[in-house]
Amino acid sequence: MEPGWIAAAGAAVLAVRALVRRETGPFRLVAAASPGFCLFVLALGVVVAGVSGQGLAGWLGGLLPDTPDLAGLLLTAAIAAVLANVVNNLPATLVLLAALGPAPSTGLVLAVLLGVNIGPNLTYAGSLATLLWRRIAAGCGDPPRFTTFAALGAVTVPLGLFAATLALWASLTLAG
Repeated sequence: MEPGWIAAAGAAVLAVRALVRRETGPFRLVAAASPGFCLFVLALGVVVAGVSGQGLAGWLGGLLPDTPDLAGLLLTAAIAAVLANVVNNLPATLVLLAALGPAPSTGLVLAVLLGVNIGPNLTYAGSLATLLWRRIAAGCGDPPRFTTFAALGAVTVPLGLFAATLALWASLTLAG
C-alpha cells in the first residue's frame, strides 16, 4: 500500500475525531490543511517532472559518479544539496534517483539522502519543512530573519554535510 493512502487515512481519522468532539469546524479544518500550499507542492512536482523528462535527469546522471568512494559520495551529496536549494528537497530527490539509474549503489543513494536533507538548510525554499516552519513562525508573530537563517546555514551545512558523508563512507568501508 502506498504511504500516501496511510497518511490520508490517519488524517481522516484525526479530522473526524476533532469534528465529533467539536474541537474544530469544517472551515477551520480546511484552512489548517492549507489548500494553497498543497497546490504549490503539487505544481512543484509537476514542473520538476516536466523538467526531468526534458533531460535534467540525464544531464545530472552525467555529473554523478558511479562508485561510492569518498570522492564520489562527497560529490553526490554536494550535488544533492545544491539541487535541493534550487528546486526543493522532495523534487530534487526524485530527479536524482532517476539520474542514478535503475540499479544505483546503496552508498550513492544514501549520499543523495544526506544532501537533500542537510543541504536545504541554506535557503527557505530548499525544504518543505522549512517553508512550513517559516509560515508558522511568521503566523505566530515571530518571523525568522533570512540573514540569520542563511548565516547559520552557511556555517552548519558544509560542516554537517562533510561530517555526515565522511561517516557514511566510514560505515560503508567497515561494512564492505
